[in-house]
Amino acid sequence: MSENHPIDCEEALKRLFEYIDRELDGHKHEEMDDHLSRCRSCYSRLEFEKKLRQHLKQATDEKAPDALHSKIAKLIHKL
Repeated sequence: MSENHPIDCEEALKRLFEYIDRELDGHKHEEMDDHLSRCRSCYSRLEFEKKLRQHLKQATDEKAPDALHSKIAKLIHKL
């Protein structure tokens, strides 16, 4: 991280999803690490987004019941 140019919350939030996905280069990743270690608000947002992703992943792993598939198929057929 550059001591002369620490990133602010606005920049951190712009980079948040790239950070979570490990898509930032080394320098930008280090800047995010530094910011998140100092900023409780951005760190909380990071944790929220991680938990949301985990929840969504688990939800998409579940198969819809056959009755729901049938109901949707009937509705589509009526169109």
